[in-house]
Amino acid sequence: MDITGKTRLICLLGSPVEHSLSPQMHNLAFQTLGLPYSYMAFDLREKALPEVLRAFRSMGVRGCNLTMPLKNAVLPFCDSLSPAAALSGAVNTLVFEPDGSLHGYTTDGAGFLRALTASGIPYRGRKLVLLGTGGAGMAILVQAALSGAGEIAVFVREGSRFRARAEACLRALSARSGTRLSLHFYETAGALAHELETAALLVNASNVGMEPNTEACLLPDASLLHTGLAVADVIYSPRRTRLLRMAEERGLPCMNGLSMLLYQGAEAFRLWTGEEMPVELIDERYFRNTGEIPGTRRL
Repeated sequence: MDITGKTRLICLLGSPVEHSLSPQMHNLAFQTLGLPYSYMAFDLREKALPEVLRAFRSMGVRGCNLTMPLKNAVLPFCDSLSPAAALSGAVNTLVFEPDGSLHGYTTDGAGFLRALTASGIPYRGRKLVLLGTGGAGMAILVQAALSGAGEIAVFVREGSRFRARAEACLRALSARSGTRLSLHFYETAGALAHELETAALLVNASNVGMEPNTEACLLPDASLLHTGLAVADVIYSPRRTRLLRMAEERGLPCMNGLSMLLYQGAEAFRLWTGEEMPVELIDERYFRNTGEIPGTRRL
């Protein structure tokens, strides 16, 4: 890919970012379509975000992806938010317009649902148990509720700083969606086991199990994973979290975070460029048969 004076920057901001596949994915797409963009990842903590955004406005940066811990911190700096971003209280994609305005979107939820469909895991009319109320978790909650999930049981820690936001999101969604919504606490004895008994899909949208703490898991053991349950984990480093290994051992359909990464990236790519990302090419190059887990078409 040639870098010229006309090349514009798009980047990933957050910490950590060294594990991210986004630079390879987007740069291959730019090169394939002949688009004048380059994608880089920058390890950035929250305190530096205001200064960086001011600089990016001046530099003509086209856009950014955001990961932990910036998905919520960026909200005050956005001039407008997409409906899903406003409901979820999280942004993972920024678009800088020529007039200097900054628009915030979340593509995590749409990307996750596209990944489920590609993996053959149904969600419409089904019950989901959602673990995690950070940026990705709230985006998945919002998009699943607006897209026809039958019921969503959300789990959060009682003392979590995200609890109030999750409660507000559930109230707002209740007025806009026919999905049955409920909030539960990990600390409530038997609550997780009870909700999983009638669930069709368990989603780990937390960072529990991510490298380097790969043996961490929000489930105490595999006994909570019943036949007929599918399991999805938004983590892709490692490819197989402890949760997914437990599900695999019980023969359950599984999906890790690679498909979500691909499809949320495709949604962001369209916002920045107006073009469709060549997802099949990127899937073939970087994702297909990488850490494959039986029971899925694509990971």
